[in-house]
Amino acid sequence: MNLNSLKNLNYPILIITLVLISLGLLVIFSVSYGHGDLDLENFKKQAIFAAIGIIVMFLISFFDYRFLKNYIALLYLTGITLLAAVLLIGDYSRGMSGWIDLGFFHFQPSELMKIILIIVLARYFSFFSNKLFEFKKIVISGICVGIPVVLTLFQPDLGSAAIMVFVWLGMLVAAGVRTSHLLVIFLAGALIFAGGWAFVLKDYQKDRIVTFLNPQADPLGSGYNVIQSVIAVGSGGILGKGLGHGSQSQLNFLPEKHTDFIFAVLAEEMGLTGVIFLLALFAALISKLTDVALSVQDNFGKMLVIGTVILLFSHIVINIGMNMGIAPVTGIPLPFISYGGSFLISILIMLGIVQSVAMKGVKYKLKEEE
Repeated sequence: MNLNSLKNLNYPILIITLVLISLGLLVIFSVSYGHGDLDLENFKKQAIFAAIGIIVMFLISFFDYRFLKNYIALLYLTGITLLAAVLLIGDYSRGMSGWIDLGFFHFQPSELMKIILIIVLARYFSFFSNKLFEFKKIVISGICVGIPVVLTLFQPDLGSAAIMVFVWLGMLVAAGVRTSHLLVIFLAGALIFAGGWAFVLKDYQKDRIVTFLNPQADPLGSGYNVIQSVIAVGSGGILGKGLGHGSQSQLNFLPEKHTDFIFAVLAEEMGLTGVIFLLALFAALISKLTDVALSVQDNFGKMLVIGTVILLFSHIVINIGMNMGIAPVTGIPLPFISYGGSFLISILIMLGIVQSVAMKGVKYKLKEEE
């Protein structure tokens, strides 16, 4: 690693990322602190996850992202193997068997698989950038995505499976796929959803979708989480109730307050001001990432950054939407804010790759992939 390269880092992206991580730690600390019942275990773990992720992000930043092209098959097979393994030896928690217990850390392979898919699809779409008018090329990419999606659904983890599909569709659009082909994909998707509803989705997953449409239908059952979250978001006012003083979160009316519904905690305790600040940070980060994508002349690097933007945007929209009752509850974490090491470290790995693209990608001329 050449220390002189530090000057070439994209510092706006780095600073925004560090501020978001700090904000997430602050909210997790607030929930842990509560009304005198101090339990900092989650806060300490998240701080360790953040430190590890930041170090890894820095290290990856100084590698040439193009070396990933040589390990596409290995990365993909590793991700598929881990997804298959979790079905056999995964720990059952929060309604699914999506974690592998490593003793000191519960690892969630589906989060890593999202990152692997971005890398694989970036390579595929850049390699066949001039042949995407052939529908069979799109079908092949769909099969590559479909295998991990099916394995993820068997966990069952509907949220992560949906994110993988969104990443694929978003990168397809960015790659310049024909509109007619997109229409065929959406039609096929509708048919697959209908079949999945009938034969694949578990009852509790169907309940989440029904609850999304009408949470008041079962206010003490499947609709409870959404109702409490909406109450928390709405009760924050302009300035919020103050850190550690949110009634919904601190009195345990709000479930999964460290993870799925941490946005509701932030909205209740920091109010509209805190929400605007968070959304401004997310908007600034996505804007800076988009600037990198537009400045890069290498197709592979460009698609890596675009995939990262789509991943972050999907997580942000779905998580905030489910906290506000306008999207189904799918267990999707809020980037940098929700508790969880697998997703935080995975996102920081991807941002390290983006930094590498920002530092090196502008030097590579646009050309047909070798």
